[in-house]
Amino acid sequence: MRAKNEGLLAQLRRPPGGRDARLMLTAQAVDRTGTGVWAAASVLYFTFVAHLGARQVGLLLGVAAVAGIAGSPIAGRLAERQPVRRLLMAGHLLRLGTMVLLLVAHGFGALLALVAVTSLGERSAKTLEMLFATQVAGERRAVYQALFRSVANAGYAVGAGIAAIGLAVGTVGAYRALILANGLSYLAAALLVRLTSANPGLRAHAAATPEGTAPQGPNPWRDRGYLLFVALDIVMNLDDAVLNVGLPLWLIHHTRAPHAFVPAFLVINTVLVVALQLRFSTWASRTSRRPADSVALIGVAMLACCLILALTTGADAWTATIAMTAAAVLTTVAELLRSISSWELAVSLAPTRSRATYLGVAGMAQSIEKAAGPLLLTGAVFAGGPVGWLALGGALAGLGVVQRRACLRRLGAMGGVAADQPVAVRA
Repeated sequence: MRAKNEGLLAQLRRPPGGRDARLMLTAQAVDRTGTGVWAAASVLYFTFVAHLGARQVGLLLGVAAVAGIAGSPIAGRLAERQPVRRLLMAGHLLRLGTMVLLLVAHGFGALLALVAVTSLGERSAKTLEMLFATQVAGERRAVYQALFRSVANAGYAVGAGIAAIGLAVGTVGAYRALILANGLSYLAAALLVRLTSANPGLRAHAAATPEGTAPQGPNPWRDRGYLLFVALDIVMNLDDAVLNVGLPLWLIHHTRAPHAFVPAFLVINTVLVVALQLRFSTWASRTSRRPADSVALIGVAMLACCLILALTTGADAWTATIAMTAAAVLTTVAELLRSISSWELAVSLAPTRSRATYLGVAGMAQSIEKAAGPLLLTGAVFAGGPVGWLALGGALAGLGVVQRRACLRRLGAMGGVAADQPVAVRA
């Protein structure tokens, strides 16, 4: 364990991309810390400070998730014309503005608009961060992604801890201080991005066109093969909904495990991601086909998770607790694999000249899953009970095989390596 921690720290000190990568990873850690504060406090703020009802809060968050879907393609399209660095700073400052306005906004309509714009800016920023990584990290982008996942999860955990302090105080002033802290995290992130190299070559594609003109390249909306990848990627992202919605609600309503065990799901997930993401990335980066192979393994992990949930429904408290722990571990393994495959395949399956636009479309997968995933679980899966979990696991396992084959076929058609051939990526 000691060597593993030293390896992670050493990689953070010397990430692929050098100084710019260190600055960006720091900016991402600060950003995710603020986001962790907001995620933990937002529902309670809207309830106790803004005095919204449960249905209004649900509608607010639902509309925000839908608005976020548009953020990725908008960011990708803009990145074909403007430097990613400039756009990312603008995205951080946009969210700073919405957080400040949130402190003085009154009424459901105003809050709805602000939360929707915040979600739009958040999804845009995540796509731009992906583009930045492909530029500064090059062939070692998978290692950069692993480092980002580690610092992001650590940031979320720190943010949740900060929020816990404010929520314990429980005053209106404490809630507003949490929102202000989130806003300041966006300001700090923008300043850190500002310190990266102002390289005019940091455009979204190698042969950048004159600023303000549209490049002539393939259109992802007409690329059926890439759209198939994105559509299947939406489904393969369901591990997120299973961890954050499915497991807690299933534990509460369908098992005898103690309700106090629910926070353990997040703890298990955070610890495993921070500890293992770099190791998983190193494994996946050794050959060019492993990111595609990882998709099939996601399906296997989720099938095992769903089998456990189906077979231990109604078990005694100890058995249910052990089963739910195993389910959380398997879901996290799926997440570790998915973060590698989704990221790497979105890049490698896209034509280089139009990579920004393509990645903007690929970035919609997570946004759509976040909007539709909880509804799928609480509706179709929960309605089917144990059979619903078996159906979900079987579907994910089958679609994982389909995605793997489709990706390998496209890589071969693009001239990529579809065999188990080493690639030039160092851990």
